[in-house]
Parts: sequence; structure tokens; C-alpha cells
Amino acid sequence: MMKKLVMAAVPAALLMLSGAALADQQLAQKNACMSCHGVDKKIVGPAFKEVAAKYAGNKAAHDMLVEKVKTGSKGVWGPIPMPPNPQVKPEDADKIITWVLSLK
Repeated sequence: MMKKLVMAAVPAALLMLSGAALADQQLAQKNACMSCHGVDKKIVGPAFKEVAAKYAGNKAAHDMLVEKVKTGSKGVWGPIPMPPNPQVKPEDADKIITWVLSLK
């Protein structure tokens, strides 16, 4: 009985997780992040999967990247700077960066 319950709960949990990830990707699109970053291909800036790989295991990465969303960055991924994005709400930046760092 317990095994059947667990087996039924797993697909539902995966669906909820994929729904949350989709919502976070849509949040990135809404805030124009996807104009310069692809999920798995470089556009102007690095692919989000490259960012996730570069900062995997770095406990300070989340807060650092949220700050870079707000203030911009240059020289980390090449000569083209990332402009500041002060219009991105702090809670949105938090969700977007959490999503980016979760990509594999």
C-alpha cells in the first residue's frame, strides 16, 4: 500500500517541480534575461547551463549572481558587459538565479 502511494506521489511531485521551473524560466523571459542568455546556448552572454556549471558547489554564488543581476558585470565571460538590471525585483532575481543554478 505504501509503495503504491509513493509511486503515485513521485510523478505528481515531478510535475510540480517542472511547473515551478517553467514559471521561473517565464520570469527570466519577462525580465528580458532570455534576450541575452539561452538555457543551453550562448547568445550575447553565457548559456544559463554554463553559469550553473561554473558556479556548481559555490555557496556564495547565489547572492553574488543576484547582485550581478542588479548591478551588472563585466569581464567574467568575455569583453561584452552585462548591463545593470535595477528593474528586476529582488524576489524575482532570487527566483531566477535559483532556477539558473539548478540547471544541469
